[in-house]
Amino acid sequence: MPGQINISARQLMILTTLYTVGSAILIIPSGMALVAKQDAWIAALVGVGAGLLILYLYIKLAALYPQMTLIGMMEALLGKWLGKAVGLLFFATFFINAPVAVLFYLGNFMTTQMIPETPMPAVNILFALIILLAVRLGLEVIARSAELMFPLFILLYISLTVLVVSNVKLENVQPVLEAGVGPIWSAALSFVSTAFLPHIVLLMIFPASVNRFDQARKAIFTGSLIGGFMLVVVVALAILVLGPDLTARNIYPSYALAKKISIGHFLQRIEAIMATMWFISLFFRITVYMHSTVTAIAQIFHLKNDRQLVLPLGILLVVMSIIVYPNVPYQQAYDTKTWIPYSLSLGLFFPLLLLSIHALKRLGTKKNNRPDDKHEDRGEDGA
Repeated sequence: MPGQINISARQLMILTTLYTVGSAILIIPSGMALVAKQDAWIAALVGVGAGLLILYLYIKLAALYPQMTLIGMMEALLGKWLGKAVGLLFFATFFINAPVAVLFYLGNFMTTQMIPETPMPAVNILFALIILLAVRLGLEVIARSAELMFPLFILLYISLTVLVVSNVKLENVQPVLEAGVGPIWSAALSFVSTAFLPHIVLLMIFPASVNRFDQARKAIFTGSLIGGFMLVVVVALAILVLGPDLTARNIYPSYALAKKISIGHFLQRIEAIMATMWFISLFFRITVYMHSTVTAIAQIFHLKNDRQLVLPLGILLVVMSIIVYPNVPYQQAYDTKTWIPYSLSLGLFFPLLLLSIHALKRLGTKKNNRPDDKHEDRGEDGA
């Protein structure tokens, strides 16, 4: 439970980096190239800037309630019962749109790119079992696992970046801003909605489960910045190597990027090894989602032990991941037309609403205190 388990600022930074990269490294380049063409890398840079502003909003909210999780903040600002109802609705919809959707991406990626003869439910069940084990063992184990896997993740990322540099074609990013700045904003919004707006769920960990607030604030900011720039580099490489048209047509362009690795005649066809990097980031993205959901439900219903929720939610996760998207065209249409306004509602407008309620309550408290002060002053004068 939050407050009983603490992780260090370094662990939070690593966890935030892996969470930021998450599923975005697989799906972001395609959607951004479809909108911004060869300027997708510029849109990604704009997206990182906007994402850090959104992160400032979350840190501001966390600073006002440093001992609480997101559910505690809702109850404090909206009232006990309305806060619980809104919290339940928040995480019920988020469960379908976040961990379920990411597990679908993973199963779809595996069965279309790597092991096409294996049924998708088998892949999802195997991956979900590892996630559920991590969630059941708790946040400390998740954070320590992230520390252990992070060097391998960075090594694979640097290897991918260095080994595909020889395939870069500068003419793929020219002409710059051919269609003006209009598509840049749309593509940047897509970037922010996938990479940064889901960070609101980190308020179930930060600040309540982190040792020192000041260090944790820097850690979550640094982790997001590192993860954001890692995504910018992947988007830029996809455009520079594959070109905007091929990047937009490919569902998983970063995997296609790994297929381009060919050093001499001895180092090639290593995309399966590179896929380990995506398994690591996807694992921690879904695990943080599931940990936050389990913790939120336990807080809403005042459960002493949240482990009893892990298995039922895990079964629901697997079943929903198979049926949530009937096919890939449906998933792509949903991601472009529904996900962006949904993530804006939860990741931007909702925290702004909470901050506005906090400001109104504070203003009301000051007004209520002011007449008393005057009354006391008059009383003292009269005496």
